[in-house]
Amino acid sequence: QVQLVESGGGLVQAGDSLRLSCAASGRAFSTYTMGWFRQAPGKEREFVGRISWNGISTNYADSVKGRFTVSRDNAKKTVYLQMNSLKPEDTAVYYCAIGRAPYSGTFDYWGQGTQVTVSS
Repeated sequence: QVQLVESGGGLVQAGDSLRLSCAASGRAFSTYTMGWFRQAPGKEREFVGRISWNGISTNYADSVKGRFTVSRDNAKKTVYLQMNSLKPEDTAVYYCAIGRAPYSGTFDYWGQGTQVTVSS
């Protein structure tokens, strides 16, 4: 059974940095694309960024490009989201996601999420 557990959220001020972690189990982590999504109050869940199974390829939403970085440690079965220069509009629940099949770029399972609140 797939399990994704996010951690690292919290309350920060605008301009601060935060690093989220997501520990995965239940699939061969090193062969799966991993991603991050977020959902702000009253809005739909949106894509934030993704990283390929081998960590070579990443892509990001325009709203976070240049500020957020996705990385992974396959030995620890963990994916990270480094968030710099945070803005109040980054406030949301952040979810990690795992690919639906090895090497697939689409996702079929999300974790429970971790709250990030950025005050102005």
